[in-house]
Amino acid sequence: MKIIGLAGMPGSGKGVVSSIAGEMGYHIIRMGDIIREEARKRGEDPGETAVKLRREHGEYIIAEKCIPKIENTKGEKILIEGIRSPYEVEIFKKHYRGFRIISIFSTRRTRFKRLQRRGRKDDTKDYQKFLERDQRELGFGLGDVIATSDYLIINEGPLHKFKENAKRILKKV
Repeated sequence: MKIIGLAGMPGSGKGVVSSIAGEMGYHIIRMGDIIREEARKRGEDPGETAVKLRREHGEYIIAEKCIPKIENTKGEKILIEGIRSPYEVEIFKKHYRGFRIISIFSTRRTRFKRLQRRGRKDDTKDYQKFLERDQRELGFGLGDVIATSDYLIINEGPLHKFKENAKRILKKV
């Protein structure tokens, strides 16, 4: 079984890479879906829930909730989208030999523009709230995950170039 983790700040392009991986036969597990599902149950904002889950159950909780989903997947190739902390990386490396991380980097300015266009419920058009979200994500240790990833894709240029780079790295991993 080949399992790859995907990390990046909000708006960096994780969804694009996940779509490409899906076209290449990967089963996609989105860590954010776990948080959004729990947020719905609690009637909370997903960002608030992400912090509370970790505080209530420990830094490993989101990754631990992914393990049964991975184990129940029939596919041989799995991409876990939205890794946020070194604790999550540690859990996946402990469970899956050969686990690798692909990170995506885009500047703050680029990501903010993308999030304004994307318009998902947890996106904001307020720059200060965007910065607060960035700080929350970095507080989980996302910067450490990106800095120590196995592969890094810069997503600042044309979309077709980003997609080409993503395909090339997914084939290589």
